[in-house]
Amino acid sequence: MPAPRAAAIHDLSGFGRCSLTIVIPALSAMGVQCCPLPTAYLSTHTGGFTGNTFLDMTDQMAPVTRHWQDCGVAFDAIYTGFMGSRDQMDLTADFIRTFRRPGCLVVVDPVMGDHGRAYRTYTPEMCRAMSRLTESAGLITPNRTEAALLLERDYDSVRLDTPEDCRRWAEALSLDGRRSVVLTGINGDGVTGAACFDHTAGKTHLVYAPLAPGQFHGTGDLFASVLTGALLQKRSLRDAAQTAADFTSLCAAHTGKENIPSREGLDFEPLLWRLQKMP
Repeated sequence: MPAPRAAAIHDLSGFGRCSLTIVIPALSAMGVQCCPLPTAYLSTHTGGFTGNTFLDMTDQMAPVTRHWQDCGVAFDAIYTGFMGSRDQMDLTADFIRTFRRPGCLVVVDPVMGDHGRAYRTYTPEMCRAMSRLTESAGLITPNRTEAALLLERDYDSVRLDTPEDCRRWAEALSLDGRRSVVLTGINGDGVTGAACFDHTAGKTHLVYAPLAPGQFHGTGDLFASVLTGALLQKRSLRDAAQTAADFTSLCAAHTGKENIPSREGLDFEPLLWRLQKMP
């Protein structure tokens, strides 16, 4: 069988592991052909670096879409991440409408904020536009902050203290059960994980992995990329989320032991081979 093919609509940073520099190798290691559609090129990501260059590639998104359509390209998955403007979200929605076909997995990682706040580049209008984009998804992967933004709720009201809380908020994000949800950032005593609502089964499961000390850029990108790759390997949502949680935890622990600066992101490359071995 040919490798499954995924279109990845994300930005690209030359230094500092995040977005496409994580998406491409992670999916490739899992036997997926990754076709990147960069939304922007940055010399470095913006977390911990200053003075980075920025090349907006919004004007290339529609021409790339048309050319791939003319070439007869088809995708088994469409996977989207951080968006720099409302125009990019609208163009991404057009891309999904153009290339979606029966069986195509559409994963939207609604990257809007963390730690209770929207990113400084995200206006209320952009948050609403991201919410509309998520309506195109078969699966979304928000953290707690993004869940609050999508639900238009106060951050403090979205409590994830108990399994019942986690299930309730994951299901609240499912558009009345029409899409699957993996709600990340669920922390417990020495563990971290996600609540996974599977719309095909109508059930929510919790997955956990050891919580490694420290915080590293690109953790969410790695989790969502491995999750997408595992789903394209035809694993269940629960199993795919467990694989993503386990691998992300492993990479975080390894990065901490190597004393790598947080802004450089997860040192995941030496461990990519494990993605072919993980259950």
